[in-house]
Amino acid sequence: MREILHTIWAGLITASPLDQANLVLGVVGVWLMIRRTLWAFPVNLVGVAVQGVLFFRTKFYADATQQLFFFVALAWGWYHWVRDRNGAPELPVTRLTGRARGLALAAGGLAVVIWAVALRRWTDAVMPWRDAFIAVFGIVAQVLQARKVIENWPLWIVVNGVAIAAYWKADLAYTAFLYAIYLGLAVVGWREWLRAERGALNRA
Repeated sequence: MREILHTIWAGLITASPLDQANLVLGVVGVWLMIRRTLWAFPVNLVGVAVQGVLFFRTKFYADATQQLFFFVALAWGWYHWVRDRNGAPELPVTRLTGRARGLALAAGGLAVVIWAVALRRWTDAVMPWRDAFIAVFGIVAQVLQARKVIENWPLWIVVNGVAIAAYWKADLAYTAFLYAIYLGLAVVGWREWLRAERGALNRA
């Protein structure tokens, strides 16, 4: 345990300014999303741009490409949260039907296979299958979050859990630590959005 803490601390104090900015923007951005405030969008747009640069430098190409999808999804989500609230204080939290959940998982699984095979064939990606899984289901989770669908949070929990193990194995302790924070925030986000959903139902 002491060695693990030492590795994390070493990552924190030796991190580049870009890494430090990534940590701050990531945590603040997720926290603002948990609070369901529109300020989450500009903060996260800057955050994914920084994250994309960092992933490209470490040859996690699917993750770097993923940030482009995140950027588009966040921009669309910002527009959607403002446009479709129909005069209400905020867009309500919703959830997927059982059929929609199944389709999302099936489409995501197929996309993982296609992306991983492409990475193995045309790039020197470090962990193509893991890289593709996190990238694809991270995109699915981000789209669901942009639509303000509550299932984004349990999906983020799975994605972040896989990311923690993968980045630690790749000796990216600082990134693994960041994703551990994200996992904890995803648990909090799931709880808070459930409360918001129940509150809206009680007022209906």
